[in-house]
Amino acid sequence: MRLCTQVGAVTALSRFLSMHENYWKLKQSPFGSSVDPKHFFNSSTHEEGLARLRFLVDQQRSLGLLLGPRGCGKSLLLEVLARDLRCAGHFVCQVNLLGMCAHELLWSVANQFSLFPKTDDSTLHLWRLITDRLATNHYQQLSTVILLDDADEAIGDTLLQVLRIAKQETTPQSRTSIILSAEAKRQNLLGSQLLDLAELRIELEPWSTQDTEDYLQQASVGGNRAGMLFDAEATQTLHVLSGGVPRRINQLAKLCLLAGAGRELPHIDATTVENVFHELDIRA
Repeated sequence: MRLCTQVGAVTALSRFLSMHENYWKLKQSPFGSSVDPKHFFNSSTHEEGLARLRFLVDQQRSLGLLLGPRGCGKSLLLEVLARDLRCAGHFVCQVNLLGMCAHELLWSVANQFSLFPKTDDSTLHLWRLITDRLATNHYQQLSTVILLDDADEAIGDTLLQVLRIAKQETTPQSRTSIILSAEAKRQNLLGSQLLDLAELRIELEPWSTQDTEDYLQQASVGGNRAGMLFDAEATQTLHVLSGGVPRRINQLAKLCLLAGAGRELPHIDATTVENVFHELDIRA
């Protein structure tokens, strides 16, 4: 009975979302919620961040940090970077360290290196597999990039294993780059040794008003709608209330479209943005 209720709720929600897209004459929802490169908006801060990350890899620097407040787009930027690097022929490994212990990290890296690790492999065995693959990539002149998201959320001695890899790859001949992402205010959790080894720190800033305006315009075009969804005052209000944080902008914009469709508005105005923000208490 409970399963039927859940399925019914999901179906009703899907119909509601489809109705709001039809109301605004959208062929698809312009505000995606998944970490997918197709939803990437190349704001000024993200454009600079991506360029600096590519520089770190191209110059074969061993360790870099991607920092920023929660919801600023660090995970999405790493996804875009990974896609671009793979297309350019780099060997890329991506791991999210949220709640991950040291053994899980090594197993995940070995698995992405296509080394077919077993679940009961020891830490020592996994370590040997990884270092052997890094050495092989080096001899084959293959650039290896290890992207570790949410590094400030790792547990146990996970970051110690990251430090071991980083210290092993600091020679001039190294072809391995490691990039860690973390909240700027929590970077101290990475430990002084990793912070000292970092050769480049990239910090993402909140969007400017122009970034927010351009994003909303791009979203309208992406949804195949002629004309703006948000008027100028609504755009300014949305930017101020969201603090320029991309995740908040996306959440608030999506909910405003739902509210506007329910009220049969011709477009989203500032009053609608304010009402949605205060009624639903949008936070990062």
